[in-house]
Amino acid sequence: MPVLRNNVELTQVIEWESGISRRVEDYLAAEEPLEIRIGRRPLTVTMRTPGHDRELAAGFLWTEGIVDQREQIIALHHNEAEAGARGNVVEVELEQGAFEPDEVQRNFFAASSCGICGKASIESIRNRGLRAPNPEFRVDPEVLCALPDRLRAAQEAFGRTGGLHAAGLFNAAGELLVIREDIGRHNAVDKVAGWALLSGLLPLSEHVLMVSGRGGFEIVQKALAAGVPVVASVSAPSSLAVRLARELNLTLIGFLRGSRFVVYAGQERCVPNAARA
Repeated sequence: MPVLRNNVELTQVIEWESGISRRVEDYLAAEEPLEIRIGRRPLTVTMRTPGHDRELAAGFLWTEGIVDQREQIIALHHNEAEAGARGNVVEVELEQGAFEPDEVQRNFFAASSCGICGKASIESIRNRGLRAPNPEFRVDPEVLCALPDRLRAAQEAFGRTGGLHAAGLFNAAGELLVIREDIGRHNAVDKVAGWALLSGLLPLSEHVLMVSGRGGFEIVQKALAAGVPVVASVSAPSSLAVRLARELNLTLIGFLRGSRFVVYAGQERCVPNAARA
């Protein structure tokens, strides 16, 4: 398949409609493994859409608690000699003492559909000491309702493939600051977090994170690690995501479509006068 750009590939398919078949060209969302290493030591493999790999690696290290300061990351680079033109290996140089392999009790292997596969337990995430995000942040409901269209309009690769998730970071006025696309929703969030980390913007205490898929547990966990107070999605959250959001008072919004949304936790940030259940 010829590569049009890193995140999109072109292929030949057979289209059938009303009894007639024809050969046409179709765009596919690219999916390839990315190995993240600390020095030469493998840390994780994640199936991702190529592009913004350094941000992905940096965001993963931050949201998974491997680093807790930007200064601990000295350098990130592709190992072109091993990975070839695709650059499917990112090696991270950390400050001495920032990472102790023996302290990490879980092995990471993240599939594109699941950001917490291979973890020793969900409890290991909940006991990381994640703090409640900014309680003073507020966002107008009308601003929230405008976010899905703004996110969708910025999804360049999705428009061609229909197969990529997106994560967009907005300010309280609804301005889109950055968008990242990936075949894995958790990777898209890590790319946003990595962008913020490498730009010196963490914690994201005055921002809204909008995701194009569902609001799963791994999305909430990564948003909390980045200090995001409001997470919104166009689909439903999971029960565990709601539980974690309520425990740490993160505002979690689902079914954000048109002029309607559902608040599952932290309603005071967007609907302050709502009756509590």
